[in-house]
Amino acid sequence: MFVKLLLGFILIPFIELYLLIKIGQFVGAFNTIFIVILTGIAGAYLARLEGIRTLFKVRESLNSGKLPAEEMLDAMLIFVAGAVLLTPGFITDLAGILILIPRTRYWFKRWLRKKFDQWISQNRINITTV
Repeated sequence: MFVKLLLGFILIPFIELYLLIKIGQFVGAFNTIFIVILTGIAGAYLARLEGIRTLFKVRESLNSGKLPAEEMLDAMLIFVAGAVLLTPGFITDLAGILILIPRTRYWFKRWLRKKFDQWISQNRINITTV
């Protein structure tokens, strides 16, 4: 796991930098910077909307006496998407926006649930109830 994270933190910035340079050569430096800023602003706006929407879903679940498990996964993924969108670049912006869109976030939630189930079955995560 540590090696994968390390590779990600090393490779992704190099790939992002390469793409920024290549796209800058193709459409110009100003346009490239404008696109990166525009996707960041759009992503931040979408993150805010989805965060507020998820907050209302959490309240609705709690008011009806249900555990807001799905909503908490949504909130966690929206937080991750917001953090990814803070990183300038096209790949990270695309990943962040894909996580923010509810239809595509479903696939990320499904993958995350499978990971949690694996970790629980391997006793890598212990869940206790009070």
